[in-house]
Amino acid sequence: MALVEWNGDTIEALLDAASFEGTQLAGEYLLGESTQIVPHEEGDLERSGQVTSDESTGIVAVSYDRPYAVRQHEDLTLRHDEGREAKYLEKPMNDVQVQGTMLAIIAKAAGEPLRGV
Repeated sequence: MALVEWNGDTIEALLDAASFEGTQLAGEYLLGESTQIVPHEEGDLERSGQVTSDESTGIVAVSYDRPYAVRQHEDLTLRHDEGREAKYLEKPMNDVQVQGTMLAIIAKAAGEPLRGV
């Protein structure tokens, strides 16, 4: 009979780290999707897009950092170039296909520590 040594704390830490990394990658994916529809006149708003994260809280955020970013996102009366629109973060985040891809990215990363076990 083989003796199995259980390292639950180590495994949990590896899974947590991998899940957080997957969430960061999913944030990058969301940024890429939103960048395709973010209003674009000179590209300043588009270039300000970023993914930030805090591992201690597990929070990953996708944002655009320009004084007019919120107005461009929320004001549905503004006109934009073809293919560009308001709700440039909200729309892809609520898209079922984008959500599925983001979940798959997280799941793949979370499963990495278990490969080969």
